[in-house]
Amino acid sequence: MNSPAVYPVPRGQTPPVHRTALTTGFDFAALSRWPYPPSPELQAHDAADLLLLDTAQAWWDALSRDDSGVPPAIVLEDRHGALTLPLLTAGHAVRIGQDALGQERSLDANVATFRDSGALEDAGPLSRHGIGPDLVAGARMILLQLPRSLDALEQWAHLIAEHAHEDVLLLAGGRDKHMTPRQNTVLERYFSSVVPGRGRSKSRVITARGPRRGRPAPFPRTAEHQMPGLGPVTLSAHGATFGGTNLDPGTAFLLRSLESDLQRGGLEWAGRKRAVDVGCGNGTIAVYLALASQQAGLDGLSVVATDQSADACASTRLTASLNGVEDRIEVLRDDALSTFPDASENLLVLNPPFHAGNTVDTRVAVRLMAASARVLRPGGALWCVWNSHLMYRPELERLVGPTRQLSRDRTFTVTVSTRR
Repeated sequence: MNSPAVYPVPRGQTPPVHRTALTTGFDFAALSRWPYPPSPELQAHDAADLLLLDTAQAWWDALSRDDSGVPPAIVLEDRHGALTLPLLTAGHAVRIGQDALGQERSLDANVATFRDSGALEDAGPLSRHGIGPDLVAGARMILLQLPRSLDALEQWAHLIAEHAHEDVLLLAGGRDKHMTPRQNTVLERYFSSVVPGRGRSKSRVITARGPRRGRPAPFPRTAEHQMPGLGPVTLSAHGATFGGTNLDPGTAFLLRSLESDLQRGGLEWAGRKRAVDVGCGNGTIAVYLALASQQAGLDGLSVVATDQSADACASTRLTASLNGVEDRIEVLRDDALSTFPDASENLLVLNPPFHAGNTVDTRVAVRLMAASARVLRPGGALWCVWNSHLMYRPELERLVGPTRQLSRDRTFTVTVSTRR
């Protein structure tokens, strides 16, 4: 492919990165991490955001002056608006795509704050899209915060290669400690030129150009697993689904306790005809509850599967369909039960994460426990599995109520907490 006309810098090179108005003229300290828990150790932007913006500005400065002008920016996976808002305040048109609903809520809150302050008075237009063809159609400039998951990176790289402009420039940034050569390998499957930039502040930007079109879509994928008391169950996953098509070890440990309780008729005895799977991922727990309760004669049990990830919700729907229980599972994209009324549910099942993006943060789990306590009715039950070394039981006692241990080994602990 010839060097794109709108980018005069030769392929394989990057323009010099320098401080620009995008980063020097923007109040990053005003960004909030809400709805995620506040922390003195964490902020709503990092050095990779700043480097991405500076790199993007350097490329824009190098654009040929033609009738097309500066292209709109497409932003993928902006956690709190640290990329989107500086671009908007500088007058750029921005299209944004975020897999996590929590990130959407955080961006919306920060947009509202900056609008109220008057900082967006002359801002460029902002439009939100699902992460699909509409987001990247015809795009020439895409800024991507590198995801934790290589599967997510591959899914998005394929999407960009297939649907963006043939001259598209992908700038993928991250912190050095979270970057690996495998990210380059993934990008090289879908782009003819992949160039890691110079590091700055322990961050780096990878520049990818020359999309390789016509590759088969890598997702969704499926895998068959043996489930306790059920036999083979098929799991499916889109790229950004945590754990992919794997049977999570903590979930498998939880399922053995659920199987025992279902065989004793525990769920029926407690009068709980509906269960909520909080953070459904690929749908393992939701589909297991639907199948195992049916096998145990509890045909009246319905399941609501929730996750903040759009890909996880799509994966759970497909997993439910592949196992013939789509009529018994309602899938809802939701962040920490925010759409559920207080004291509205009798039974919640939770395998909480212990990270937010690339950052290990056990407060993510505590946030979900607190949300579960709000949503449970008095006497309602929260089933929870967690890494034994994290010792969440005191938090469960404090937030939810009396907590009993059902099973434990060196790695995992399963508890049931009753809402006081």
